[in-house]
Amino acid sequence: MRQTFIVSIVLLPILTVVSFLRAQQKQESPLESVLYKLDTTAANFQTAQADFIWDQYQKVVDETDTQKGTVYYRRSGKDIEMMAEIKEPDHKFVLYKDGKLQMYQPKIEQVTNFATGNNRTDVESYLVLGFGGSGQDLLKAFDVSYVGEESIDNVATAKLQLVPKSEKVRNTFSKILLWIDLSRGISVRQQFMAPQGDYRLARYSSIRVNERIPNDVFRLKTTGKTQFVSPRG
Repeated sequence: MRQTFIVSIVLLPILTVVSFLRAQQKQESPLESVLYKLDTTAANFQTAQADFIWDQYQKVVDETDTQKGTVYYRRSGKDIEMMAEIKEPDHKFVLYKDGKLQMYQPKIEQVTNFATGNNRTDVESYLVLGFGGSGQDLLKAFDVSYVGEESIDNVATAKLQLVPKSEKVRNTFSKILLWIDLSRGISVRQQFMAPQGDYRLARYSSIRVNERIPNDVFRLKTTGKTQFVSPRG
């Protein structure tokens, strides 16, 4: 009994140190925690809906164009669908479905079809940034770094910086900033920054996740007068 007691006293500090070291090894970094949250959200993601304010800043003329509206996302099998209804200043609809990007302008009764071609995967990866995209997918396309925590409209967020691994993409966006809601794993703000100093800032509010969205939302309500065109070049 005495020998067992002595052995226990000798081993206890050692076991305590080992347990501490194991716990430290298992402790996740802030970036790993955010990426894991995104993975968890992506695994259960079905739909999302949010009001938005999109600011497009052009450095050359030092002007900002602002659009307001509502955006909808839905996962359909392995595919993603997106409908953005721009309500201000001009009423427009932007639909991504079945690998096709379309913009409908009711005022002039015109639908512009944009071909994604071989860029479909890239287009979808940008569509789901912070809305159903996983952390692992981020790591495949970007060099991701953790900037810190920031409160956005009283929501605790983690700010991530994404630098595209593709040189071709970097010519369009030198870096992207995401503000991820720490409780839901959804982006509440995004900023796409161009090499020449232009940027696009997207702010989201009234976010609803995995609520039912009618099928009719993901359809353009065209008329018999609507013309379908494709951009030149």
